[in-house]
Amino acid sequence: MSAAIQKSAEQTSSIRRFKKPGFSTVMLIIGLIFLYLPMFILVFYSFNASRLVTVWAGFSTKWYVELFQDEQLMGAVWTSLRIAFYNATMAVILGTVSAFVLDRFGKFRGRTMFNSMLTAPLVMPDVITGLSLLLLFVTMADLIGWPMERGMLTIWIAHVTFSTAYVAVVIGARLREVDRSIEEAALDLGATPLRTFFLITIPTIAPALAAGWLLAFTLSLDDLVIASFVSGPGSTTLPMVVFSSVRLGISPKINAMATLIIVVVSLAALLGWWFMRRAERERKTNLEQFNSH
Repeated sequence: MSAAIQKSAEQTSSIRRFKKPGFSTVMLIIGLIFLYLPMFILVFYSFNASRLVTVWAGFSTKWYVELFQDEQLMGAVWTSLRIAFYNATMAVILGTVSAFVLDRFGKFRGRTMFNSMLTAPLVMPDVITGLSLLLLFVTMADLIGWPMERGMLTIWIAHVTFSTAYVAVVIGARLREVDRSIEEAALDLGATPLRTFFLITIPTIAPALAAGWLLAFTLSLDDLVIASFVSGPGSTTLPMVVFSSVRLGISPKINAMATLIIVVVSLAALLGWWFMRRAERERKTNLEQFNSH
């Protein structure tokens, strides 16, 4: 009798062990496959010897060699990286100041208008933003003679315009969680507001600053519509080159370039995760040592 009960219990545990996944698990798996399977296919075909993307003709790395020999494509990459770097840096500066004003200065005259104008690019279609900036630059060139031509500078200004809104939202959310008693204590001890801002507030919101910088960098690197409106003949960005080449047929060089971007982003994410994990481990170790004393 006991043997039968034990056998029944083993069968029950076996059934529980091999229980069918739930609906949420299945949808999660389908979503991950939908997101990442095209990337794996793209990486696979970047080593294709054939010029036709969908026809496998053997393993080859010649498209990576031709990628670095393509002056137009590499020039577009360098242009996009420079614009994205300058845009992310300026967007963090302006976004930090804007978020600090909205969070720490309370109610002031024009606050609602300032907040609305700051967050408007979040909901404004890219086509409207790009067309508006194009008309602005053309009008300014007619009135004051600047900018004389559209190029990297106009793209940078356009990208800062919409990136600042995203950065301000990220940093504003972090500022609302900061313990203001520490800042008040620094002020009571004789620190000036500016010194308190740089020595107390900035280190406290440093993770939000880094997240905002990376977000602005990614948004600038990914933008196509706005850059198409405000760019000039000598300032072609990477998305514009890719879009123009895709209309004529996908080149395996595009697959190779996309593969390199995926590898770089994956390594950056892995390094970020490793540093965060190490910092968390050190924090727990220090906390345990403090509690033990």
